[in-house]
Amino acid sequence: MNTEIKNIPLAERVRPQTLDQFVGQSHLLADGKPLRLMVEKDELRSFILWGPPGVGKTTLARIIANQTKSEFFALNAVSSGVKDVREVIAQAEEFQRAFKKTIMFIDEIHRFNKAQQDALLHSVEKGTITLIGATTENPSFEVISPLLSRMRVFVMEPMGKAELEQILNQAVEQDEIITKDSLEIDDKDYFYLLSGGDARKLLNGLEIAFQISTPDAQGIRHLTKEILEEAFQRRYSLYDKKGEQHYDIISAFIKSMRGSDPDAAVYWLARMLEGGEDPKFIARRMIILASEDIGNADPVALMLAVDSFTAVDYVGMPEAQIILSHVASYLASAPKSNAAVAAIGEAMEDVKRLPNLPVPLHLRNAPTKLMKELNYGKEYKYAHDYDKNFIEQQNLPDQLKNKIYYEPTENGREKQIKERLESLWKKRKK
Repeated sequence: MNTEIKNIPLAERVRPQTLDQFVGQSHLLADGKPLRLMVEKDELRSFILWGPPGVGKTTLARIIANQTKSEFFALNAVSSGVKDVREVIAQAEEFQRAFKKTIMFIDEIHRFNKAQQDALLHSVEKGTITLIGATTENPSFEVISPLLSRMRVFVMEPMGKAELEQILNQAVEQDEIITKDSLEIDDKDYFYLLSGGDARKLLNGLEIAFQISTPDAQGIRHLTKEILEEAFQRRYSLYDKKGEQHYDIISAFIKSMRGSDPDAAVYWLARMLEGGEDPKFIARRMIILASEDIGNADPVALMLAVDSFTAVDYVGMPEAQIILSHVASYLASAPKSNAAVAAIGEAMEDVKRLPNLPVPLHLRNAPTKLMKELNYGKEYKYAHDYDKNFIEQQNLPDQLKNKIYYEPTENGREKQIKERLESLWKKRKK
C-alpha cells in the first residue's frame, strides 16, 4: 500500500472535488440555487459560510476555487494576522494584473478582531480578492458591519441522517484503505448520533473504529457499539443540537430559571453542555430571560447576563461552564416580573389597532420658526424645573392619555418602582 496515502486522514482522502460530489446543502447547491448559480456563471462575490462544524465549509470553498479557476489562499483566523492578510492581498494584486482571480478563505473569521477585519475592507470592495469566510458563530454578532455589508451570508445546515449515510457509504465503498476489508456496523443510527451531524467527526470516528477493530476469519470487521464509543471516546448524550431534544432541554432550562429553581436550571445547563451545545447560545437565551422574566424586579440580572456573554466569549470551554452556572443560578434565584413584557405587548397591540396617533403638540420638536408658530413644543414642561424633577403632564396621544401599560409587581426592586409611580401619577393611585 502507498505509505503516503496511508498517512493522509480518511476525511482528506474522500474529500469531494466537485459540486456534484458534495453532499448536503441542497438549499444552496441544487440546480438553480443561489450559490451554485454564482459558481456556474463564474460571477463570484465575497460571502460568508455560516454553519456548525463538519458541514463542509472548507471543502466547499476549495471546490469553488477549483471550478472558477481561482488562485486559492487559506488562512485560519486563530493563527493568522494582518501581516498574513496583507501578504495575500499583495499577491492577489499581482494576479489581478495578470487577469487571474484570487479567493482568500478565512476559517473561523469570527476570531479576527476589528483591526484584522478592517484590513480586508478595501480589497473586498475593489474586488482584488473574493473573500470567503467560514464561521460557526452568527456573523451579525461577530463580523464588523462594514465588512458584513459587502458580503452575502449563506447559512449551512447540519448534516441529517440521509447525508451522513451517503458520506459513510461513499467512504466504505470507495476508500482504498477501508475497502480492503468488509465492514459491518451494528447500529448505524447510533454511529450517526455519535457524530453529532458533523461529517468530519463521522469520518474520523470511522477511521479510528476501523483501526482498532479486528477482522474475523471471513475478513469482516464488526464495528460494535462498544468499538464506536471507544473510537469517539464518549457515550452518546441524548441531545441533538438541532432536533427535538435541543428544544425540549432549552425549554426546561428556561422554565426552571423562570420557576426560581436553580438546581434544575444547573442540571439542564449541564445536559446542554455535555451534549455539545454552543455556550454562546445558552448565554444569549439567559439575556432574553433576564428581561422577559426578571425585568425591573432585579435590574442587575440583565447586566449580569450580558456580561456573561462577553465572559463566555473571552474564556471559552471548559471554564465557560462555571460562568454559565454562576449566572443561571443567579437568574433562577432572582425575584421575577414579566411586567415589561406585558407592557410592550399591550403597547404593540395599540400601535397596530390605532396607527399613527398624533404626538401631542407640547411634545413635538420645533426646530423652525414655522413650527413654533404652529405651537409645536408650546407649554412643554421641563421636568427638572419642578420639585422632585417631576411635573404631571400628558405624554400619550389623546386617545390613550389615561392608558397604563407598565404595571410593576410587588417583587424585588419593582415594589419600589411601583410605590414611586403611584406617588407621582394620579391615574396610578389605588
